[in-house]
Amino acid sequence: MPELPEVESTRRDLARAAAGRTIAAVTVRDRRLRWPVPAGLARRLAGQEVREVRRRAKYLLIGVGNGTLLVHLGMSGSLRLLDAQTAPQPHDHIDLVLDDGRCVRYHDPRRFGCWLWAGADPTRHWLLAHLGPEPLGPAFTGAWLHRRLRGRTAPVKNLLMDSRILAGVGNIYANEALFVAGIDPRRAGGRIARRRVDRLVCAVRQVLGAAIDAGGTTLRDYVRTDGAAGEFVARLGTYGREGEPCPSCAAPIAREVIGQRSTWFCRRCQR
Repeated sequence: MPELPEVESTRRDLARAAAGRTIAAVTVRDRRLRWPVPAGLARRLAGQEVREVRRRAKYLLIGVGNGTLLVHLGMSGSLRLLDAQTAPQPHDHIDLVLDDGRCVRYHDPRRFGCWLWAGADPTRHWLLAHLGPEPLGPAFTGAWLHRRLRGRTAPVKNLLMDSRILAGVGNIYANEALFVAGIDPRRAGGRIARRRVDRLVCAVRQVLGAAIDAGGTTLRDYVRTDGAAGEFVARLGTYGREGEPCPSCAAPIAREVIGQRSTWFCRRCQR
């Protein structure tokens, strides 16, 4: 599933290509996404200028003259910037045709993403209203996270991935940040000392920033808007590396299921 770095990389590409352009036309080939594409969405968007492209957690917020389009890439979705005359392929469900002859094309084999109308104030939309602070924003500090973890008995990895606590950290980057911070993903959140929480906050920021700079992580379906793969996959320390040597100590990487999600870590380096 595309996580925050993949969505942020897509956002940056879209902002450069679409901000200030007019949506000349919208083609919806298949409305059957996770939630059906609203019947009037194409009519609402056509003729509108793209004011900005923002991100909230793993959601793209495309601001137009009369409101906001909310896009989620789901488990297998991607957005491509193409010539509008490029013939659609299977699973190419939606086109936003821009006034310069290019289109933003949504590809999603599993159809688990969404395109919804979020109105003038997207922060009130039901998919966004409950979200915690952004991990790259100023509110995410060691003091704040330590308060949120206090008394919690759930594994720290589960808490990092809880969008009500922190918005946008998925399985790949929770694994990687805990490895960088040297924290066992099974450890109860409330049993992590403040100095180690500070280290974890730094690790989350470091890992997400590096992944964004690398264009995200491509494991299977995700590609950037130009079709290129995300290059952070070559820098993964533990994710998907069961039995391989730890980059720090050469002990074999372990794998366990925590909160119904596969988790990779070093038993020697992470405590």
